Amino acid sequence: MFGFESEFLFVFIRNVGSFIIALGILVAVHEWGHFIVARKCGVKVLRFSIGFGKPLYKRITSTGMEFVIAMIPLGGYVRMLDGRVDDVDEKDKAESFDQQKVWKRIAIVAAGPGINFLFAILILMIVAMIGQDKAKPYIGEIKPDSYIAVSGIAVGDKITAVDSSQTKTWQSVNIELMRYIGADSIPLTVEKPNGQSVSYDIKMPNWEFDPESDNMFESIGFEPFRVKPSKIIALVVSDGPSEKAGLQKNDEIVKLNGTFMAEWGQIVDYVAPRANETIEVEVKRNGETKIFSVTLGERETADGTTGVLGISSQFEEYPEAYFFHDKSNPFEALVKGTQETWRLMTLTVEMLGKFISGDVAVKNLSGPISIAQGAGISASYGIVVFLGFLALISVNLGIVNLLPLPMLDGGHLMYFTAEWITGKPVPDAVQEIGFRIGGVLLFMLMAVAIFNDINRIT
Repeated sequence: MFGFESEFLFVFIRNVGSFIIALGILVAVHEWGHFIVARKCGVKVLRFSIGFGKPLYKRITSTGMEFVIAMIPLGGYVRMLDGRVDDVDEKDKAESFDQQKVWKRIAIVAAGPGINFLFAILILMIVAMIGQDKAKPYIGEIKPDSYIAVSGIAVGDKITAVDSSQTKTWQSVNIELMRYIGADSIPLTVEKPNGQSVSYDIKMPNWEFDPESDNMFESIGFEPFRVKPSKIIALVVSDGPSEKAGLQKNDEIVKLNGTFMAEWGQIVDYVAPRANETIEVEVKRNGETKIFSVTLGERETADGTTGVLGISSQFEEYPEAYFFHDKSNPFEALVKGTQETWRLMTLTVEMLGKFISGDVAVKNLSGPISIAQGAGISASYGIVVFLGFLALISVNLGIVNLLPLPMLDGGHLMYFTAEWITGKPVPDAVQEIGFRIGGVLLFMLMAVAIFNDINRIT
């Protein structure tokens, strides 16, 4: 039990730490967008705050602005001199936000979401320049009697396009397929092993896909190609059951208690229900057969206690034809970053539309807990994956802030646009009503998101 609690504590600290880092970066970038354009437009900034609540760190800059890092890392704000809430001296009126021309106010407000999109481009550009191995979208398994099985698509086919959108990786396939949630068919183009390109229209009249609990690919009826774990030991856990018994790296497991093990999955299934039992393990080592008596350990999981050998498996080599190393020069990376950011932007808008139409359920709305889990998991996979997560959340933050809800940047832009068109500012009473309605709607959305988060972890 102690091991399980330690693992849980580690995951919790990793998730919270990654969440604070990710959100802190994104909030700082968003608010910096407001700040820098406000300064360029001649508006005086009184406070730049990352977070809300009690200040943990405060510094007065050379311009007299307060820079604050506050206790609650769920947002931030840039407070500008504004005659609607401040007593502004006559000499300072030129620097007051409310005295600026409407186009300047629009520019200042739009700069926050705008910088989120530019930041995503920059991050994805860096990712493209770093480079990484990516799996080509070869189909590894097809479920009998599934939507895709009756279409004629077969194991070994490579998905090259969803409708007219080219798909070079599984990530791009996943993004394009999400566009079809709620649709009755999916247009797919595949490349056969002989190089022939064939297009299909996958009929899915009763497709039920829940992004919260279902795997996109499995719900359609296929799985990506994956290399299989072998029976050869890659790692023996220090002071674990196998090391104590004498098993070594590169041993090949042949039998457990005299039962032949055909594959790694069979080994896992045999060991799992036998926690703390002593079993006989037959291995091949340097061409010789050796037999060891191993007392299995135990590990607590969400499904209860499971037996463990204290080893991990070597994987078969990934076929060279099934992956490629994707690395770009700066110009190519800029183009890729821009294209991928635009695709994430359009996908986010499409998913909001599906949320409104009911194709995506309210229970799929995520809040800070889910974001923290996502940040922690992505961080555990390395810097490249974490940067990709940052880009995704940055785009989402920018889109959500542009929603025409008072209290958000989009609500302010709505009022300023109306003023630009009519030549008159929206009456304060109307704005006040809008802010109250917007506040209630945002509170309801946040409450639903947090409720969903709690349901996911209980």
